[in-house]
Amino acid sequence: MVVAAMPENCTIPAPVGASAANVASLGTLAWSPFGRPETGWTVYYPRVAVELGTTCPVASEGFAAKLADWQARHRLAPTGVFDPLTFVAMKSRWQSARPFAHIDGKNACPPPPPDTALAAAAPREVFAGKSIRLRTAALTAYRAMVAAARRDPAVAAEPRALTIFSAFRDPDSDAARCTAEGNCNGIVRATCSAHRTGLALDMWVGQAPGYGPDSTADANRAAMVASPAYRWLLVHAKQYGFVNYVFEPWHWEWTGEPI
Repeated sequence: MVVAAMPENCTIPAPVGASAANVASLGTLAWSPFGRPETGWTVYYPRVAVELGTTCPVASEGFAAKLADWQARHRLAPTGVFDPLTFVAMKSRWQSARPFAHIDGKNACPPPPPDTALAAAAPREVFAGKSIRLRTAALTAYRAMVAAARRDPAVAAEPRALTIFSAFRDPDSDAARCTAEGNCNGIVRATCSAHRTGLALDMWVGQAPGYGPDSTADANRAAMVASPAYRWLLVHAKQYGFVNYVFEPWHWEWTGEPI
C-alpha cells in the first residue's frame, strides 16, 4: 500500500510582518551577493527554499516560519525575513560543498588531468554540437543523473535540458580567454577555473529570449531558475555527487573524485 505524502502546512505561525517583507524584497532588494549589484532575490529563491526544506511559497507564513527556524539554528536573529546576512550564511554552506571553492588560485591551482583520464560525451549529450570531455567517472555520474531526470515528464519535454555546453577546458586557452575579455578572477572568468579539473560542467537549464545559455544577465538567470531542469537538479543532483555554483544556474561540479 502506498501512502500519499501529507501536504506541507504553509499556514504555521511566523514572525509578524515577515511574509509581507519577503514578498516586498523578492523583487526590490538592492544588494551585491556576488560583488555585482542586483535587484531582488528571485534568482536565489528556489535554492533558498531547498535549503529551508520547504515548498511553501514566499508569500506564505510557512516560508517565513521555516526561514526563522533556519536563522535560529544558525545563530542569526530569527526574524523570518530574508536579508543579505542570512544569504551570506547560506552561501557559505553552499560554497563549502564545492571542493574547488577552497582552492587558492594564486598558490594551489591544480594541474589538469591527463588526457587518458578524460572521456568524450556522446553527441546526444552535448549542446550545439560542441566537443565535450569530462573525467570518466564524472561522465558516468552525469549519465546516471540525466537518465533519472528524464523520467520526469517536465524535464523530458525539453530535448536540450541538461545537455552539456562546456566541461573540461584547457587551462592555457581558458586563461587567454579571460585576459582577452578583461575579466580574470571576476565572477564570470577566472585564471584558475574549476573547468580545468575535468569535474565541472555547464548544462543547459534554460535561457530567456535573446540570451545565451551562459549569460549572467539577471533576466536570463531568472528564467533558468524557473525551469523544470533546474528545479529537478536542486532537489536531486546531490544524490549523484553534483553541487552548484549558485550564481550560475548552469554550472555544476562533481564531488565524487579528488581534484
